[in-house]
Amino acid sequence: MDIMQVIKDQIETNDILLYMKGSPNQPMCGFSARTVQAVMECGQKFAYVDILSNPEIRTNLPVYANWPTFPQLWVKGELVGGCDIVTEMHTKGELKPLLEEAAPQA
Repeated sequence: MDIMQVIKDQIETNDILLYMKGSPNQPMCGFSARTVQAVMECGQKFAYVDILSNPEIRTNLPVYANWPTFPQLWVKGELVGGCDIVTEMHTKGELKPLLEEAAPQA
């Protein structure tokens, strides 16, 4: 499958998706660590993709998203942003309601 289609499918099938370096339990850079902490503090389940173990995604996602850096948080198919935006939204209390609204209802 074409890598752009893989990225599109990942974004469309996961309500909350974080492209990051490493994993939520073991982030591999400070920006990913701060972003995943903010997302985890909101209490919603989310999917993640480790771009370090997926070099094709690491190369092509910035083209797909028109966003050059990682991490990238996607909610309901829309790019929310990277570390600075996500942590600022969390500090202002804007991230939790966004993620709660996006999370699948049990």
